[in-house]
Amino acid sequence: MAASLNDTQFITRLQQGDKQALFGLYDKYSGALYGVILRVCNREDVAQDVLQESFLKIWRNIDQYDASKGKFYTWAYRIAKNTALNALRNPAPLIQTDDLSVYDDTGEELPKDYSELNGVLKNLEPHHQRAIELVYFKGLTHREAHEEMNVPLGTFKSYVRQALTQLKQKYPQELLLLLLYVEFIGHG
Repeated sequence: MAASLNDTQFITRLQQGDKQALFGLYDKYSGALYGVILRVCNREDVAQDVLQESFLKIWRNIDQYDASKGKFYTWAYRIAKNTALNALRNPAPLIQTDDLSVYDDTGEELPKDYSELNGVLKNLEPHHQRAIELVYFKGLTHREAHEEMNVPLGTFKSYVRQALTQLKQKYPQELLLLLLYVEFIGHG
C-alpha cells in the first residue's frame, strides 16, 4: 500500500473491507494511540491489549466515522481512550482467561490453515508457537492451555505476552492479520 495515501483514501478503502487500509492506519496511528493508552493505563501489558482492541473496534465500526464531525485521529483517539478507561473500570481481561464452557468439545480439530500469516508463527520459538496455537487457534483458556503445556499459569501467560510482543515488533501487520483472522473465525 502506498505511503502517500491520505486518511480519506485509507478510510474509504477500510469501509470497503480492505485489510491493507487497516494496516496503513495502524502504521500511521498506532504509536500515537499507544502513547495515549499507556498514559491512561500505566501498564504496558494492558496498553498493548487495549491498542489491539481499539483497532478491532475501528475495523468493526468504521462505518460510524463521519469526516464532517472531525478528523479520523480524533475519532480513533476517543475509541482508544474510552477502551482504555473501560479496561480500568472493568479489570476483566480483554483476552479470555476463564473457561466459559460455551463450546461442546467434540474432539474435532479445525484444519490448521496459517497460510495467510506466511509462516510468521514458524519464526517464533516452539513454546511460543504452542502457546499462541492453543489460545488463538484452539480456543483454550489460559488455564486450560497452561495445563496442556504442563507449565505454571504465570509462565504460560508470559509465553503468550512474549510471543505477541515479538510478533508486534517483527511483523506488526501480520499480528493485526492474526488478530483479525481470529476475530472473524470466532464471530463467523
